[in-house]
Amino acid sequence: MGEMITTLGHYLSYPFVRYSLIVGVLIALCSALLGVVLVLKRFSFIGDGLSHVAFGAIAVAAALKVMNQTALVLPVTLAAAVILLRTGRNPKLNGDAAIAVISVSALAVGYLLMNLTSTSANVAGDVCSSLFGSNSILTLRESDVFLCIGMSAAVLLLFALCYHRIFAVTFDENFSRASGLKVGVYNTLIACITAAIVVLAMNLVGSLLVSALIIFPALSSMRLFRSFRGVAVCSAILAVVCALFGIFISLLAATPVGATIVAVDLAAFLLCMGISRVAR
Repeated sequence: MGEMITTLGHYLSYPFVRYSLIVGVLIALCSALLGVVLVLKRFSFIGDGLSHVAFGAIAVAAALKVMNQTALVLPVTLAAAVILLRTGRNPKLNGDAAIAVISVSALAVGYLLMNLTSTSANVAGDVCSSLFGSNSILTLRESDVFLCIGMSAAVLLLFALCYHRIFAVTFDENFSRASGLKVGVYNTLIACITAAIVVLAMNLVGSLLVSALIIFPALSSMRLFRSFRGVAVCSAILAVVCALFGIFISLLAATPVGATIVAVDLAAFLLCMGISRVAR
C-alpha cells in the first residue's frame, strides 16, 4: 500500500496527470447530474446516439483537415441533439428508433471516411482509440483543461439555475406545460447540455463508452435513494469517486483509462444493487 501511494504521489507531480484528474472529475460530475434526468425521462441512450454522431463529425473534421476539431464536432452534435428531440416526438418514428437511425448512420459514415481519407498507417488503431478511448486524457494541454472547466461550469450553472424547472419537466411534462412552463425550451436545453457533455467525455472514455458515464451513476444511486435530490447528489459523488479510482487504477496498472473507469462504475453499480437487496 505504501509503495502504491508513493507511486501515485510521483505521478501526481506531473502536470498532465493533474490535468487528467481535473478533466475526469468534471466530466464525470456533469455526466452524472444529467444522467439522472435522462434515465428518469427514459431517454438514456441519447448519449450513446450523440457519441456516434460526434465520432462521425470527428471523421469529417479529419477528412477536411480541421485543426480545431471541437469547433466542428460541438455544433454538429448540438444540431443532432435537437433533431433527435424533435424526431423522437414523431409518432411514426419514436425516440429509440430515431436514435438508432442517426447513430448507426453517423458511425458507418465516420468509419467509411476514416478509411477513405486517413493518411495514418494504423487506421484500425485510430478507430479503436476513438470508439473505446485511449490515453489521450493523459496528453491534455492546459488550453484543453480550461475549455473543459469553462464548459463544465456552464453546464453546472444551468443545472443549478433551472433545477426546479428541470425537475418538473422530468417527472410530468403535461403538468409542467399546463403550469405555463415552456417544456420544449427545457427539453431542448437538456438535449444541448447532453451534446456538450458527450463531446467533452469522448476524450475520457471514447464514443462507445460515453453512455456508461451517464447511466451507471444514476442507476446506482436509484438503488439507494428515492428522492430526486438524493439521487442527484449521490450520483454526483459516486461518479467523481469512480472517476478518481478509475484514473488511479489506470495509472498503476497501465490499463485503458476509459474502460477502467467504466469497469469501476460497473463494480459500484453491483455493490449498490447488493446493498439495496440486503436493506430490504
